[in-house]
Amino acid sequence: MADINSIGLIELSSVAAGYLVQDTMLKASSIQMLMARTICSGKYLIVVTGDVTSVQAALLAGASVAGASLIERRQISRVHPTVLQAVSQTVDFDATQLRSIGIVETFSAASAIEVADAAVKTADVTLLRVHLAMALGGKGFVLMAGDVSSVQAAVEAGAKAAGDDGMLVGKGVIAAPSRELFRDYI
Repeated sequence: MADINSIGLIELSSVAAGYLVQDTMLKASSIQMLMARTICSGKYLIVVTGDVTSVQAALLAGASVAGASLIERRQISRVHPTVLQAVSQTVDFDATQLRSIGIVETFSAASAIEVADAAVKTADVTLLRVHLAMALGGKGFVLMAGDVSSVQAAVEAGAKAAGDDGMLVGKGVIAAPSRELFRDYI
């Protein structure tokens, strides 16, 4: 497989269609499955990664069999590598270095990934978590950490990315968060 630098998402209104679309995507192109699962409100979310061309081919193939179940299809090319770690919840972070936490909440899983990408490309922050739709009514959120000014800049960039699509629910920056609060976040 070529460089992994693209992420693709398909959200469906049907679990049955979700399995069909997932199979079609895997057979259509050389991609890696990051996530495929049911999400709140009886929907199904598929998140894949790979090179730009492979992800594009998989999304087109998946959308072609989704029919009326297709809610959203989105590709983010040249995604920052730490976004994939945060989606997979494999971020290694030293809690003793915690100075501030930022959060951006979105109306969709796809917009949460765009928020994370914009945030980490704007400022020196560590993406702690990109939470996609589970137990949130289909929404998403991004948690990030760093010094206060970097987190503020990253949150503003992420909020703008979500706001441009009408997907921003809320945002916040917590300077010097309590350790108990931090433990609950990750």
